[in-house]
Amino acid sequence: MRDFKKLAKSWGVKFDNYDLLKQAHVHRSYLNEHKNFELKHNERLEFLGDAVLELAVTEYLYNNYPNPEGELTNWRASLVNGKMLASITRELKIEDYLYMSKGESQDDNSKARNYILANALEACIGALYLDQGWEMTRQFVEKYVISKLPDILKEKAYIDPKSKFQEKSQEVFGVTPTYKVVSESGPDHMKQFKINLYVGKKKISVGDGNSKQEAQIDAASKGLTKLEW
Repeated sequence: MRDFKKLAKSWGVKFDNYDLLKQAHVHRSYLNEHKNFELKHNERLEFLGDAVLELAVTEYLYNNYPNPEGELTNWRASLVNGKMLASITRELKIEDYLYMSKGESQDDNSKARNYILANALEACIGALYLDQGWEMTRQFVEKYVISKLPDILKEKAYIDPKSKFQEKSQEVFGVTPTYKVVSESGPDHMKQFKINLYVGKKKISVGDGNSKQEAQIDAASKGLTKLEW
């Protein structure tokens, strides 16, 4: 039994209409198996929450940091990207309350699951905005999302993995890293690329992705972890 009042209380918020919060947890796949379910899926709430989240983060950064636009844009992207939002979603126990099909529930593909989780958090933000208004929602975003900013700045996580790996490679080895496509598979609309990352002639890591850019970023991220950079 999902107790949405208890969930909201754990976040330090309340709702007048808890059906909004419940709807924020309904993935489209669930309705395919439960056609008589009383609520719609969460995609419209996610659409709204995405915009509310971005505005709340933008307003905070604008009001609190005099940095140039480019830096603030990178900081914001680090706060609202799918991986970060999925991590916050897990912290808030939203994953435990999701309504998903049996297939989605059992699918442990991290990329697909992270996408669902990030959307669910945005849907919850949309629901909170509709139910309690801007001020409560702004406080929620500051408490659970913007609170991650100090760690992002400390670790320079706002620098994308490719740029960060290149900087470190040049600093440590005096060499610019290179990427080589080693395989390409799947139909045009669902391409899968596998790319090797090299420093000089030494292979550091292998990245996967639906585009060459995505696979390069994956390889760089794995390379940073492997070399403890």
